[in-house]
Amino acid sequence: MNVSFRQLKLLLAVAEHRSITAAADACYITQPTVSMQLKAMSDEVGLPLYEVIGKQVFLTAAGEAVAQSARMIRDEFDYLQQTISAMKGHTEGRLRVAIASTAKYFVPRMLGNFYKQFPNIDIAFEVLNRDGVVNRLKANADDLYIMSIPPADLDLEQYRFLENPLVVIAPIDHPLGAKKRIKRKELIDELFVLREAGSGTRLACNAYFTEHQFQPKVRLELGSNEAIKQAVAGGLGLAIISKHALSQNLASEGLQILKVDNFPIHSNWWIIYPKGKRLSPIAKVFFEHLQDWA
Repeated sequence: MNVSFRQLKLLLAVAEHRSITAAADACYITQPTVSMQLKAMSDEVGLPLYEVIGKQVFLTAAGEAVAQSARMIRDEFDYLQQTISAMKGHTEGRLRVAIASTAKYFVPRMLGNFYKQFPNIDIAFEVLNRDGVVNRLKANADDLYIMSIPPADLDLEQYRFLENPLVVIAPIDHPLGAKKRIKRKELIDELFVLREAGSGTRLACNAYFTEHQFQPKVRLELGSNEAIKQAVAGGLGLAIISKHALSQNLASEGLQILKVDNFPIHSNWWIIYPKGKRLSPIAKVFFEHLQDWA
């Protein structure tokens, strides 16, 4: 099968952006060129590699098979480039990191510090909900992943990274804020605003609810920490949220942390990647950087 490395990269761009136009923009070429190259690939493979549904492009089964091999080839080539660069005494190349959304409150600072040390590195940084990170993990789309609850059904290398305490927050004028100790039963009649089902925070909360036989009255489920904080400040209920998502001056946001028994819920951030994956030289350096920071 006579398929070029350039064609494989174009297919990966289409798989990532689900759009011929966006893939063309990302690769700095014209849309007709992408379409022509993909048609040539399909002719060479003997099967269609993608289909258009609505306004989005989806890979076919054959396209997914080619894309999977394309990722392996790309990763091997990146590894070779970085290895040669390291032999020359340089640290340059591309680092791909995907993180769960709550980690956006601290990982960018770590990336910034890392970039100051290695300014020739090109960093691709994805911030997604937990399901999005898991999907990229399954596709081996990145070098490293940071999330609070690694999926149990995947064979992974996982390293405990930072503590991720989950606290109860309330509007700044909530009467429970005056109490030095709040028993869990005092929250029975309170309404809660929680993260969406499937998020790392919600999974940790559900485990806590089950362990302590507590059934919260859920008024809203939201997919964003910022939206949750606004909802709580607006008086829509209490929330359980990562302390990392809170500013140093909570009062300025109209919020307070409640001193509830058995809180905070203790969880952790993890650095993970598929077992058997060979980390690139840059990924190894960044992995060490994260551990030193922690």
